[in-house]
Amino acid sequence: MAAPIASKQASNLILRQPILGARRPSNYFWAAISTAGGVGFLLAGLSSFFQINLLPFSDSTQLVFIPQGIAMGFYGVAGTLLGLYLWLVVAWNVGGGYNEFNRETGQVTIYRQGFPGKNRKIELIYPLEDIQSIRVDIREGLNPKRSLYLRIKGKGDIPLTRVGQPIALSELENQGAALARFLAVPLEGL
Repeated sequence: MAAPIASKQASNLILRQPILGARRPSNYFWAAISTAGGVGFLLAGLSSFFQINLLPFSDSTQLVFIPQGIAMGFYGVAGTLLGLYLWLVVAWNVGGGYNEFNRETGQVTIYRQGFPGKNRKIELIYPLEDIQSIRVDIREGLNPKRSLYLRIKGKGDIPLTRVGQPIALSELENQGAALARFLAVPLEGL
């Protein structure tokens, strides 16, 4: 699913771009795989310790508890904790939010959700007059990176695209050009 920024224009004065966070199909897949594998390994380790078969599809009582059962239990706990972490990240939708460019109020709002705590909601608000340009960053190679940045006077660059799978080059160019046109600022990096 490669729709990192789906631009929605409610009127000619407001441009709002939703940002997909952790609720991606790949995260659901890896959370399910990690949880299933971790629980399976944990049950295999416990089966070898108690000599009671806890797995319906195999007989784990034949495993010797030291060293195989302990190793299976250790990997089971690690896999289960990793699965729990991934499920919590998906439930909290870490990284999700929106970019809103509002000509009515003269402000740009960058909103993202983080981990629970004091700084759960990250909201950056800047006046539209402080926007210098839209910058496109393209790096190819083993770890490709394609993203848009908002260049603010005195603040540096603020990322506008989601983290993760790089978006298509044509889509990145179209989004950057549309945003630069909406804000009437230059587009850098192409």
